[in-house]
Amino acid sequence: MTLFRTIVLLAALVGFGAGVVLTVVQQFGAQPLIVKAEGFEQARSAASAPKPHDHEASGAHDHLAASAADVAAAEAHEHGGGDEWAPADGAERFLWTLAANVVSGVGFALLLVATSELKGGLTSWREGLFWGLAGFAVFTLAPSIGLPPEAPGVEGAPLMERQIWWIGTAVATAVGLALLAYGRSPLAALAAIVLIAAPHVIGAPQATEAPAIPRDLEHDFVVAVIVTGFVFWAAIGVLAGALRGRFAAA
Repeated sequence: MTLFRTIVLLAALVGFGAGVVLTVVQQFGAQPLIVKAEGFEQARSAASAPKPHDHEASGAHDHLAASAADVAAAEAHEHGGGDEWAPADGAERFLWTLAANVVSGVGFALLLVATSELKGGLTSWREGLFWGLAGFAVFTLAPSIGLPPEAPGVEGAPLMERQIWWIGTAVATAVGLALLAYGRSPLAALAAIVLIAAPHVIGAPQATEAPAIPRDLEHDFVVAVIVTGFVFWAAIGVLAGALRGRFAAA
């Protein structure tokens, strides 16, 4: 029971620290690009919106239908059926981003700490860094090869197909790295290479619709997200290794 409490407490501390680091890095990296991409996305939505109703060219039936539709839309908006809620720019958006990053950090830290305990626990921040880099490879780098991070205005393939491919890629990469690190035979190394390469040979589901943002902005966003993911996982590993050593000494 003591080990369980230690894992949970360690994951909470590590996740909070990594979430704060990720939020700060995002403010200077991905966040400005998200704002730019949202501008292009809103411009495309406005361009594809229906044209104003032409009262002179339509008959009484069309006018009544349009009026009924306007009333229904107004009632739906009044009862919460309008646009989806989104945090306002500024402090509100920052705080919601921080909260989401901390929750994600705690979850991933719990996974890393619990898995490392199966191998005896982390002994230093250097060892923790290697575990963090493995987490980056599994959850960020490998999936991004086939499914790059999507900025606002970029339409991906159907969600279910992407989720299946992403989960399969993460699992295959994790097992492959474990075989490379702890396998003791050429067969294990060969199986690891096959597992890591298999999802990319199969191929990720691709979108058919062109993005609404410029290609250079899309590229910059992908790079920014991958870099922030690297910092995030490095922070998780370093903090977990450093704090785990202190917990063990205590």
